[in-house]
Amino acid sequence: MEVVHAINSLLLHRFVRLGDLDAAIAGFASLGFPNCFGALDGTHIPIRAPEHSRGHFLNRKGYHSMVLQALVDSRGRLLNIYVGWPGSTYDAQVFRASGLCRRLEAGTYIPQQEIPVGDTTMPLCLVADAAYPLWPWLMHPYTGRVTASQEWFNMRLNYVRQVVKRTLGHLKGHWRCLLTRLDAGLTNIPQVVGACSTLHNLVESKGEAFFQGWAVEAGRANIQPPTAPSHQVDP
Repeated sequence: MEVVHAINSLLLHRFVRLGDLDAAIAGFASLGFPNCFGALDGTHIPIRAPEHSRGHFLNRKGYHSMVLQALVDSRGRLLNIYVGWPGSTYDAQVFRASGLCRRLEAGTYIPQQEIPVGDTTMPLCLVADAAYPLWPWLMHPYTGRVTASQEWFNMRLNYVRQVVKRTLGHLKGHWRCLLTRLDAGLTNIPQVVGACSTLHNLVESKGEAFFQGWAVEAGRANIQPPTAPSHQVDP
């Protein structure tokens, strides 16, 4: 934990941050979504069942966990993380409680600007799945019966949204303690996740190898409960 705290105090805010906004926008534009600067999603970090509040940490997949909310860019870099809520918490609730949401609502996370798209202009936005609220700066797919143009929009949005799922798979694939069951106290878990997130951005920036088998294992762990072995981190 001394190493974890050192990584977080010295490196977390240097490496897990928005950085070059224009590069983030250009990256998603190259994937077919021109006014996007990030993709948002949540994932469950398996933990030991706490002695108290066991029910709060039991998620819908049947195991105890803590929620990690992640905002990523088109290259799979973590721009913002928020971790600490019990596994039973809905993604939208976690998002509304996050510093990221407050800063976006206040207009302080990114500069206020619009991107020309065809014959109109669009505000900069995040993309997420339908579990998140629909706001001018937060887009999710159309639901229910959709038209052909809406289906095309959904296809574009879902395509760029896959980058956050791949990123979370890489995060857990590289740092195995997040893949199975993190054997740490509730107050230490967010700190460990923060350190792993920092190291994830470091190895991604250096082009370190990632083996496809790790992603397969991470995907399998998202479906099946893990069998191996509120404080938040919100830069």
